[in-house]
Amino acid sequence: MKPLSSEDISQRLASIQESLTPSARLVAVSKFHPASYVEMAYEAGQRIFGESRVQELVDKWERLRESYPDIVWHFIGPLQTNKVKYLAPFIHISMIESVTSERLLLEICRQAQRVGRTIPILLEVHVAEEETKSGFTPDEIRALVTRIHDEPDLYRGVALHGLMAMASHVEDEAKISEEFASVRRLFEELRASGLLLSPELFTELSMGMSGDYLLALREGATLIRIGSAIFGDRA
Repeated sequence: MKPLSSEDISQRLASIQESLTPSARLVAVSKFHPASYVEMAYEAGQRIFGESRVQELVDKWERLRESYPDIVWHFIGPLQTNKVKYLAPFIHISMIESVTSERLLLEICRQAQRVGRTIPILLEVHVAEEETKSGFTPDEIRALVTRIHDEPDLYRGVALHGLMAMASHVEDEAKISEEFASVRRLFEELRASGLLLSPELFTELSMGMSGDYLLALREGATLIRIGSAIFGDRA
């Protein structure tokens, strides 16, 4: 595969930015791509980048943090509890989008307290038909938010900023749109519930990727996660 030029990446970013709604921001998914691509995207104005492997994120952060201190890193992939400790020292200025279980949430809290940080998080909602997708059911989200409200000391160290979801990998746009809409309805329900400890922070709805982000934007996404449409197929 021919390497992309800075002009290639800049043009692709501009095309996507033009399609964003006023409340939406782009997470440029740089996983499996070299740090040089992150640098090119940064020079084109991009600031939020998504990674899905802990070691790759740590390596890029260490390489780029001095020259590009305002990069905002979002961890968007499956996260093992034993890897949280590697993210905790710096991810407080960024976000973990893929909180898929209470066990993982409690470990993030523990590691955040260990380093004296508050880590922004999103709870991942499982709405897709594929069993391989991870996350909480809507009822599990409701129960968890209630527990956090009732026992806040158990969950010190995190700040709940919203929800994340992936739609089914199907051609049926109506099905995809309905899945996104169901997440938006849950998001709005939680915002109005009176259960959120910091409702002013609960503003993010991360949904939509390269193949379906336009549908996600129509359903109120505030963060879209796009990789291949910017950086091409994985390196």
